[in-house]
Amino acid sequence: MTARPSALLDDLDTALLALAPIRRRILTALSEPASAAGLAEQLDMPRQKIGYHLRALEGAGLVQPAGERRKRGFTERLFVAARNYVFDPALMQAPPDPDAVDAQDRHAADHLISTASTIVRDVARMRQDAAAEGARLLTLTVEADVVFATPADFDAFTEEVSAAVAALARKYAAPSGRRYRLTAAAHPAVPKPAPARN
Repeated sequence: MTARPSALLDDLDTALLALAPIRRRILTALSEPASAAGLAEQLDMPRQKIGYHLRALEGAGLVQPAGERRKRGFTERLFVAARNYVFDPALMQAPPDPDAVDAQDRHAADHLISTASTIVRDVARMRQDAAAEGARLLTLTVEADVVFATPADFDAFTEEVSAAVAALARKYAAPSGRRYRLTAAAHPAVPKPAPARN
């Protein structure tokens, strides 16, 4: 059994448990199946201490059993962790204000952050469910850098993108089938570091 590609941490107690330094080391080491004895040797820690933390991680669903193997006359339980852990951004967010109007402003940075947080949570959760069913989650990501000479160009681009997306949504609208959420976002690109000089 190989490691799960990703796991969503949407419970604060579980997230705090995963952030403990020793447990983070164990989770990192369990990108491939290993036993408590193997981890103890790899991390240079007492086996009993590893066993204690493994039980806590298994109880929280952060590691999963990955079979057994015979070694020197003993049967060892193997465990595996996810390769990546995704923290639900909502863990640190205040409850939504029903009277807020920011969501209506497509140029509001707070609205973009909230939307991106929802994408992180929902896709991670659906990815987990699909993996549990042995299915593939069909997604699309399109990224591009665009340079605008003036703010007016940005406004014009916004209108064109909005119109194009609306036209495509109308073209592919079906009376039944699986509904998809398309999100188009634009934000200033992070400056690339200058190349190092010899």
